[in-house]
Amino acid sequence: MKYALVTGGSRGIGRAICVRLAEMGYPTLINYHTNKDAAEVTKSLVEAKGGTAELLPFDVADGKAADQTLTAWQEKHPDDHIAALVNNAGIRLDSMMIFMQNEQWHSVVDTTLNGFFYLTRRALKDMLTNRWGRIINVASLSGIKGLPGQTNYSAAKAALIGASKALAQEIGARKVTVNVVAPGFIETDMVKDLDEKSLKAMIPTGRFGKPEEVADLVGFLASDQAAYITGEVISINGGLYT
Repeated sequence: MKYALVTGGSRGIGRAICVRLAEMGYPTLINYHTNKDAAEVTKSLVEAKGGTAELLPFDVADGKAADQTLTAWQEKHPDDHIAALVNNAGIRLDSMMIFMQNEQWHSVVDTTLNGFFYLTRRALKDMLTNRWGRIINVASLSGIKGLPGQTNYSAAKAALIGASKALAQEIGARKVTVNVVAPGFIETDMVKDLDEKSLKAMIPTGRFGKPEEVADLVGFLASDQAAYITGEVISINGGLYT
């Protein structure tokens, strides 16, 4: 069976993506780091859609933990493989750079960038062997435009975009695509500390996006219909930045 793995799948955009991929028929692997209760909710939502889901708890920034977890999963599923990988896990630790601590920099960069590297390298072998795969990386408006107070987050997401463009050229001949979705302000826990009223006034559509809208875009990129789209960065920000 062709599975989908979604990192950071317990809440927000990741949860919506898990549900959407389940609706498309993918058995779904829900990665999370610490919030098991939230991951269980995601699993229940997937199952309510008639899908199947498994929880894979590990820190994507920890290469050893990622490898051990996926090795154990593969041993239990010798005839299955991960055909769609959504690198969604990310954290925000905002600060003006002059005040930013080393840990704030490394935690943010390591989660997004090292997580992408560890998970994608692992999944590529089966995708290339089977000559079919979908890698969708969740970046951000911050990685395209840059946002003050987010030099760490902007750096991580911009690097993810560059890595995606390079990888798309390496593996396109094997019918494995690599694309990036770059959300703007989406209604999740990640933006609950922001001034929503003033930000909405800057957005042409006059609202924040919904996680399900991002998930629909990811679902399309994970489908057969998106076979001729690779190396692209697709913004979903209500016209805030074009």
